[in-house]
Amino acid sequence: MTARVLVVDDILANVKLLEARLSADYFQVVTAFNGPDALNICASQRIDVVLLDVMMPGMDGFEVCRRIKSNAATQHVPVIMVTALDQPSDKIQGLDSGADDFLTKPVDDIALITRVKNLARLKMLNDEMLMRASTSRQMGLEDSAELQKALSARAGRMLLVDDHPRSAARLVEVISKSHDVFVERDCNAALLKLAEHNFDLLIVSLSLSNADGLRLCSQVRSLDRTRHLPIIILVEPGDEARLLRGMDMGVNDYLMRPVDRHELLARIRTQIKRKRFSDYLRNRLEESVELAITDPLTGLHNRRYMESHLRTLVEDAIRSGRLKEFAARLKRNTRGIDLACRLGGEEFLIIMPETDMVRAYQVAERTRAMIASEPFQLRPDLKLRVTASVGLATLESPDDTPETIFKRADNALYAAKRRGRNRVAADAA
Repeated sequence: MTARVLVVDDILANVKLLEARLSADYFQVVTAFNGPDALNICASQRIDVVLLDVMMPGMDGFEVCRRIKSNAATQHVPVIMVTALDQPSDKIQGLDSGADDFLTKPVDDIALITRVKNLARLKMLNDEMLMRASTSRQMGLEDSAELQKALSARAGRMLLVDDHPRSAARLVEVISKSHDVFVERDCNAALLKLAEHNFDLLIVSLSLSNADGLRLCSQVRSLDRTRHLPIIILVEPGDEARLLRGMDMGVNDYLMRPVDRHELLARIRTQIKRKRFSDYLRNRLEESVELAITDPLTGLHNRRYMESHLRTLVEDAIRSGRLKEFAARLKRNTRGIDLACRLGGEEFLIIMPETDMVRAYQVAERTRAMIASEPFQLRPDLKLRVTASVGLATLESPDDTPETIFKRADNALYAAKRRGRNRVAADAA
C-alpha cells in the first residue's frame, strides 16, 4: 500500500534513517525537523500517518501531538510517538496527548512497517467514509459532544483466546481492572461467542496448543458481524513471519511476549477508541444515506429512491418473465414488498410488485376511502377533511420503462381529478 508519512525529528540522521526504511516499502515520505513545521505541513498537505519524535527542543512531541489532535482539520491523522525512553510514563503521557501508537528507539524494522501500514489502512478507510458524505455537517461531525460521548473511556468488552492457563490468568488480572474480559480456550467456541455477543476487541494468542490463532483471525475477518472487530495478536519472539501474515490479513495490532502490562493497556485503549470512532463514522454514514433517500416531512422514501427502485423492479420483471403473474394476497393496506414514497408537494406513490390491475384498484380504493373517512386532527380545535385522487398504471409489455409506466399513472391521476376528485382512475398502454 502507499501512504504519505510525515517524519518529525530534530536530528537529521534519525530522519534519514526512517525515510530510507519507509521509502523502501514504497511509502511517500515528508520530513520536518521541528514541531511548528510539522503542524504547518499537517495543515497544508494530506498526511496519512505522523511519526513524531518525543524529545525535541522548543515544542516537544507531546505538545505537537496535542495540537494535531485538537485541530478539527487534523484530529483524524494517526500519530505514532517515537521515544528513546521505554518508560510507562512516556506511554501514558503520549496517550493523554492523543497518540495512536508507540515505537521505541532503536526502531525495529518490522514494528515500524507493520504499525505504519496498519494506521495508514485505518486512516484510508475512515477517509473513504468521510468522503461519501458531501460535508462534515452531513456526517454530524460538528457535534463534538456526541463524538466525545462515542469516544468516551468507558470500559470495553473483550474476548481473550489463550489456552495456557497461567498466561491467560496474568492477562486477565491486568485487563480486568479497566475492562470486561472473557476467556476462551477453544477457537470454535470463541467464534460462536463472537457471533452471539458484541465485543469491542479480540485478543488472540498465536501460541495455542491445538489450534491456529491466525486461522481464527482469518475467520473473524470473513464474517460480516465481526469483519470490523479490532484484533490484537500475542506473538512469541522469533515468530515474525506469522506476525507479518497476521498483519497482512487485517490484524490491527500485536504485542510481543513477555507482555508489558502498560503497553497492553495502552494498545487496548487505542484499539477500543479507534473502533468507537469508526463505528461513529459508519453510523453517521448510514444516517446520511437514509436521509438521502427519505422524505423528511413524512418519513417515506423520496422520489430519488422511488425512481431507482422502480427501474430495478421493471428490469427484474422483464428479465424474469413475470409480466402476467398476479399477486392474489389480500391484506389490509399495502404489503411488506410494496414501497410508499412521497414525490413532492402533495403527490405520493405506491409501487406494488407482482400485482394486477384488479388488486391495485382494490388497494387504491381502500386507501382513498381510508383518507376520506375521517377528518385529520390538526390541533384540538381544528379538523380538516382531506380527499385523495388516485391514478393507476401497470407494466404492460417488455418495452415498458419506468418512465412510460409513471407517465400512464400520471395521466390516470389527472383523469381522476377531471372527473371530480376523490376517486380512482386507471390508464392502460
